[in-house]
Amino acid sequence: MNSSEARVLAAISVGGVLGALVRYGLGVWFPHALWTTLVINATGCLLIGVLMVVIEGAHPLVRPFLGVGVLGGYTTFSTYVVDVLRAGSPVTALVYLFGTLALAVAAVWTGTALTRRVLR
Repeated sequence: MNSSEARVLAAISVGGVLGALVRYGLGVWFPHALWTTLVINATGCLLIGVLMVVIEGAHPLVRPFLGVGVLGGYTTFSTYVVDVLRAGSPVTALVYLFGTLALAVAAVWTGTALTRRVLR
């Protein structure tokens, strides 16, 4: 591994720890995991949309640190899949499964569109 790759890996690692700590804290404060996970993933996707517009031309380590690291550690689509299995009723599971996906895509689009509009 060369020094450039090592810096990217370090940026992702530090960002991932920070994002995971925020996610964990929210899970402690709001222990209803199913809906907490939904809010975390939706807000994380919104922020990813904002970030992709804002960081154009930024330092090369900004995207790995914030996008892959912080927001990758903050969002938790693996927990989302486990939550689908623990949802209780099949109807709740299906609503949660498809609702989260739709909300995540809409959040990225909204974050991108609003940020572009604000920065114009």
